[in-house]
Order: sequence, then structure tokens, then C-alpha cells
Amino acid sequence: MASYATEVKNELARVQGDNDCCRIAELAALLRMGGTLLIGGNKNLGLTFTTENAAVARKAFSLIKTGFSLTVEVVVKRGRRLKKMNTYQIKVAPAPGVRELLTAVGFWKEDGIHMVRDSSSFRRSCCRRAYLRGAFLGGGSVNRPEGDYHMELVTDNYQFAQSLTKIMKYFELPVRLTERKQSYLAYLKDGDAIISFLRLIGAHNALLSFENVRVVKDVRNQVNRLVNCETANLQKTVEAAVRQVASIRYLDEAVGLEKLPAHLKEVARLRLEHQEAPLSELVELSGGQLSRSGLNHRLRRLEMLAEKYGLPMAPSSTQGKGDIL
Repeated sequence: MASYATEVKNELARVQGDNDCCRIAELAALLRMGGTLLIGGNKNLGLTFTTENAAVARKAFSLIKTGFSLTVEVVVKRGRRLKKMNTYQIKVAPAPGVRELLTAVGFWKEDGIHMVRDSSSFRRSCCRRAYLRGAFLGGGSVNRPEGDYHMELVTDNYQFAQSLTKIMKYFELPVRLTERKQSYLAYLKDGDAIISFLRLIGAHNALLSFENVRVVKDVRNQVNRLVNCETANLQKTVEAAVRQVASIRYLDEAVGLEKLPAHLKEVARLRLEHQEAPLSELVELSGGQLSRSGLNHRLRRLEMLAEKYGLPMAPSSTQGKGDIL
């Protein structure tokens, strides 16, 4: 089963740039992520692009072939180990025309090679989106929405990572930059931010899938919170009822319920007759003569009297606090 990141990349590989400038921007990021320069005779330059994703390899091949009059070779290296992925290499042999490609993607200037293109060189938003798309195709990853929300762009060049971060901040994404094992990660941890990122780079099917799963996940989490809350409240109700019944029985043995004031005696008998009833039900059973707060106050008075006559009270998170269910 393909990973979610692979599914996203397969979709992005089919996205066509709006303009030539967008295709150049996408190719620039792709080559920066997985490209290597070759130096041949007569100071001619060539390049290779390596990936384990066949769709990404086809995208790189198409961008180079349609944008430049160059001979492009595809080399497939089959994995030798069990379940080892094939490696796809797009190779452009050293030739005079390669310098035109390198100039277009910003890797070559009059003073030499510049492998990091400043993000400010992409003035249009469409080009910046294409640049992020190319970066994700070349070195991006995103978790399935069923798990923890996480999307990252990984590069071994700090300046390039800063450039990606700058573009993502341009689109108001809460991106963070960190270092891990001699690599630099521009990453997102927020579900809304990841959805916005997928929308920006054109992964609309992946976006819908992510959003659908996230909605189900959020509803399930909300239901779990409600169930946990109800369970906690039920536990408090049971603890309070047990404590109240124990106090009333102790008072009956110690002094007798008949000696209690009439208002307390009435509540004590009501609780003994309905030991498992919550406070709201006891209010109804009293015939509406007592309010919820009034009934709660009298039950606490009974507990305090029992403690006064020597009943050891177990510590409780509900004792001495507000209303009990």
C-alpha cells in the first residue's frame, strides 16, 4: 500500500503549471532537492535528478524535455534487496545547452554556480506555489491524517531551507525550521495549515481526503471527550451518594435520625430511600419543595454532622466543592 505522501506526489506529478515561469520555478525546486551537477569536457555542464517515485521522475523528465532542447536519458536502477524501491535517474549529459537550463532555474550566473535561488526572485504567487510544489515532489513528506498532523520539506542545505520557510511565511503558514541528522526541515504541525499547504500546491484530491478524515477524527475525539466527561460525572455522582448514605447511617446509629432538625431529617430519609438517584432526581422526588442548591446544601450539612460525631471522612475530589450531579 502506497504511503499518503506517495499518493500526494502522484497527484502533484499530474499538475501542470499555469505558465512557463511556473514550470521553471517547479523545476528549480525539484533540481535543488534531488539534482546533482556534472562537469564534462570543455567546461560543459550536465545534471542528474534522482528519485524513488516514478511519477516524480516523469514530471522532471517532462519539465526538462518540454522546456529545453536537450537530450534527456532515463536510467532505472532496480532495488536488490527485498521490498527495496527502484531508483529513477533523469540524466542530462554535459553539453553547451545545459547552461541555458541552469541559468533559467537560477543555478548559473556570470560569476559561477549558485545552487540556492533566492525566493525573492519569484515575484508572482503562482510561481511561489509551483516552487513549493516542486520542493514537495523532490523532498516532501506528509503523515496520513489518521495519525499526528505533520508535513515536512527536507533538504541538506540551510539556505534553501530558509528560502522555503520564507515562501511559506509569505502565504501565512505557521512553518517552523529545525535541524535533524545533518538535514534541515521546514515543517507544519497544524491540520489547518497542512490543508492550506495542500491547496496552495494543487493537491486538491489529497486535500479532500485529508479533510474528510480530519472531520471524522475530530467528531470521534469530541464524542470521546463527552463520554469521558459523562463517565467522570457519573463517578462523582456515585461517590457523593455513597458518602452521603454512609453519613446518614452513621448519624442514625450515633444520635438517631429522629433527633435531627425536620429539614435535615426529611432529606436524610429521601436519600436513604433513593440511594442511587442523582441530585436532579432527588429534587423531583421532593415534590419541588427543594431547589437543587438547597438539597445539596442540606446533604452537606448531614456529612458535616456525621464528621462532627466522629465519622472519619475519606478525602474526595468532590467534597467541599460546587454542585454534585
